[in-house]
Amino acid sequence: MAVTKVVMPKLSEAMESGKIIKWLKKEGDRVAGGDILAEVETDKADVEMEAFGAGVLRKILVPAGSQAPVGALIAVIAETDEDIASVVASAPPPTAPAQAQPPAPKPAAMTSDRPAVPPQPRSEDFTTREKSPAAPGAAGRSDAPDAPRTAVAPGPARTSAPPAGAAAPAGGATSAAAATPAGARAAAGAPTAGPESSAARGPAAAGPTGRVKASPLAKKVAAQSGVDLHVVHGSGPGGRIVRRDVEAAVTTAAAAPAPAVSGAEYEDRPLTPMRAAIAKRMPLAKAPVPHFYLTTEIAMDRAWELREELNALEGQPKISVTDMLVRACAMTLLQHPGVNASFQGDSIRVYHRAHIGLAVALDDGLITPVLRDAQDKSLARIATEGRDLVERARARKLRANELSGATFSISNLGMFDVAEFSAIINPPEGAIIAVGAVRRVPVVDDQGLGVGRRMSMTLSCDHRVMDGAMGARFLQDLKRLLEAPLRLLL
Repeated sequence: MAVTKVVMPKLSEAMESGKIIKWLKKEGDRVAGGDILAEVETDKADVEMEAFGAGVLRKILVPAGSQAPVGALIAVIAETDEDIASVVASAPPPTAPAQAQPPAPKPAAMTSDRPAVPPQPRSEDFTTREKSPAAPGAAGRSDAPDAPRTAVAPGPARTSAPPAGAAAPAGGATSAAAATPAGARAAAGAPTAGPESSAARGPAAAGPTGRVKASPLAKKVAAQSGVDLHVVHGSGPGGRIVRRDVEAAVTTAAAAPAPAVSGAEYEDRPLTPMRAAIAKRMPLAKAPVPHFYLTTEIAMDRAWELREELNALEGQPKISVTDMLVRACAMTLLQHPGVNASFQGDSIRVYHRAHIGLAVALDDGLITPVLRDAQDKSLARIATEGRDLVERARARKLRANELSGATFSISNLGMFDVAEFSAIINPPEGAIIAVGAVRRVPVVDDQGLGVGRRMSMTLSCDHRVMDGAMGARFLQDLKRLLEAPLRLLL
């Protein structure tokens, strides 16, 4: 009897390596073809690996907890009198599963070619260029903003807008005091000219009746901005509040530092194997595949009534909307084999059996187990097998042939009250249908205005495989089948 090499199987189309969870047979045990040798963790599920040869499990080369790439030798099955030394010697060493490494601590200070803060306006007075702004707290208030700097050049002088609470330089001339905080310049007794800022004057002057003196425009701006004029300092004649005082108060309030929030602002979570596979596969599914979308609305009144009648029968499996969709899609795909197809580079492969993928949401990602030969299954059998398939998918207990091989997929988000959406095709499939919730909406029919149940469906198609008319005809027949649902029972 020949030596049987047990290699890491390719259990899904995206699988590149697998991890041995545990061996169900130990060295020295006799195995037969079809026996379960081990449990293997893939990016999608935990799968039982079968033996494809008979004999004695002579050597385990990849222990439990280790990883091996697809196709790598992980065990040897042979009779006790057969020499396996050369086979064992050719096996590569196993690798331990990669552990998520914590991010390296960032250095306290780093050198960068870019300035740490945006560049400030510069004066063209050479004496001013050589002087840097005084450090906050050197004089006056420590939180006072820097005074604006004014360029002195031929022609009209250009003055940057002063921040709130800062005084303008005297006569537009640039001096060393212009580069110091406003509080420091005030302490040094630097003269100022022109309109004073609201911070330089006292509170707004009140009239004999206690009314705040403010211009009509200032009152309007204050009402629009939600500013209390009683706390605004006026810079107009006699302490009158003018528009620029209100705008300065708004600017000062916006520039006030936000209250400190305790705790970390964010955290970086390492990708799970499933999320990493999704992140790697989705760009390959969306970018190279030319998608187009067709949406239709289906009257689900009769289908809903039929479902309620079937679910009222004792001893029968409960029927869901997804079960009815699987049955309807399988029957319609046989009528439109061009939709039940995939792009193969230089050819289009048309399938004559409907293997339906069911998108199942998990806590850490999405998996699409396959319900095979749905065209030959009754509605009750689809309900039973589909429910078992979804439960084992959530428990990560799928079999190898249930992980791949779908010819068409269904993604139903109706249970999340999603009205409609578009799904991404799962290559190499040629189409996927996205199903929304069954909603009670106002409808107009021959009897007038009423309330009906409507469901939106969007077919995502690979334009390399089919054109719009082909997808539209498929949707038309699928709609007719769901709106006359008794044919689902045939």
